[in-house]
Amino acid sequence: MEPRSSGLQRLVREVAKFGTVGVAGIFVNLAVFNLVRHGSNLPVVRASIIATVVAIAFNYVGFRYWTYRDRERSGRTKELTLFLFFSAIGLVIENGVLYAATYGMGWDSSLQSNFFKFAGIGVATLFRFWSYRTWVFRVEPSQEAESILAAASQSRTEPEPRTQRVP
Repeated sequence: MEPRSSGLQRLVREVAKFGTVGVAGIFVNLAVFNLVRHGSNLPVVRASIIATVVAIAFNYVGFRYWTYRDRERSGRTKELTLFLFFSAIGLVIENGVLYAATYGMGWDSSLQSNFFKFAGIGVATLFRFWSYRTWVFRVEPSQEAESILAAASQSRTEPEPRTQRVP
């Protein structure tokens, strides 16, 4: 197995775990959104912001203790600060889509609100995946080197055949 394919496999596993936590977070987000929207008199975007904050808390636990459990844990305050910072940007992206649809285009039915809430989550998820893996749950250089060396040593279990050059 080549070190490159090992890196690709790690990325695929990471995306799968991120997606699993993310899908669960989407259910939490949409459930809280609909409960708040239909159970109170709050405007649609305020209900969405409350739901997004609940989902952010849910997702942090899933990402820290499952998706990125193998990542560095020494700077927990810095990690949480960065997570909240990038989550806040994701919150603005997610709810900006809903705001534009609701107040910019007048699409405020329950179905339309859920559709644009979901669309906003999708756009924000792309940003969150990039920012979390790049800035929040970073791979330490020594971990990356160790995993590449381990993959390289596994691929060299059989000696390479020698070739002779004939003059």
